[in-house]
Amino acid sequence: MVRVFKVSPNVQKLMIDYYKDFKRDKTPDYALFQADSADVVVTLYQSGKAMFQGISADIEAQIWIDQEKHLNNITIENTSKKEKNKKDKKQENKTFFNFSTIGSDEVGTGDYFGPIVVSATYVSKENIPFLVDLGVKDSKKLTDEKIIEIAPLIAKQVPYVTYILDNKDYNELANEDSNMNKIKAILHNKVLIDLIKKEQPKYEKIVIDEFCSPKKFYEYISSAKEKIKNVTFMTKAEDQVMSVAAASIISRYIFLKEMKNMGDKLNKKIIFGAGPQVDELAKSIVNEKGFDELKYYVKLNFKNTSKIKGE
Repeated sequence: MVRVFKVSPNVQKLMIDYYKDFKRDKTPDYALFQADSADVVVTLYQSGKAMFQGISADIEAQIWIDQEKHLNNITIENTSKKEKNKKDKKQENKTFFNFSTIGSDEVGTGDYFGPIVVSATYVSKENIPFLVDLGVKDSKKLTDEKIIEIAPLIAKQVPYVTYILDNKDYNELANEDSNMNKIKAILHNKVLIDLIKKEQPKYEKIVIDEFCSPKKFYEYISSAKEKIKNVTFMTKAEDQVMSVAAASIISRYIFLKEMKNMGDKLNKKIIFGAGPQVDELAKSIVNEKGFDELKYYVKLNFKNTSKIKGE
């Protein structure tokens, strides 16, 4: 798996510091550094382009995609150029904005601290004007303050199902050799199945914001007792499908609440993302509670864990 995108100067500085202990001795031509991060090779070029190569390239890339969003309000799609071109061709003129749809989206996959939250919603044609009036769109394009304001209103009006994968359960799944995309596929399948069983809605389309190929998605959920069918996989689905946009907002809202609860429990402000400040926060928890307690608060398969251990 390969992910390539351009990062801003302030994010480049964070990357240089973040990977300083994992740099390779030899640097490729026109590169600022090349580093080994578990099963991913990270290369930052003088042009500002960052390349992630390896099994968990999507997870590693998401760390810096989230930093771009948090620090610079820049949204970057976590997909390769080749994949994007194929998807764009398939999706020409394929938008379901005015359809009655079921859609799902997730939050938390790029954050070291906190759970993964996945939600599915059913948005009928009749509810679309209500959501438009609220300003519903991709949660990554809304401030947290706006999400806190409108998410409860959406939840009252729109049927939804949410599943929270806490850190302890996430770490157990990750230890079973499940990569992030497999975990996401399992959770998307679960909330979609649960929503249909609970509401029995009259929908026209089921849409998932595409994070892997349809073939891989169905491979990942092959052992599930019940499997969602007839799914439409779309890139940037939050901008084209109201149910996916609503799901992204509800997921973000619940994620924010979970992070606040975690902060209250630890009596600390929880830091989002996976940058150097996150490492310092985790180290403070280890100093107070011991390393074994980390499994309740963080995703241990992130590279941050190696830095905290001093490996």
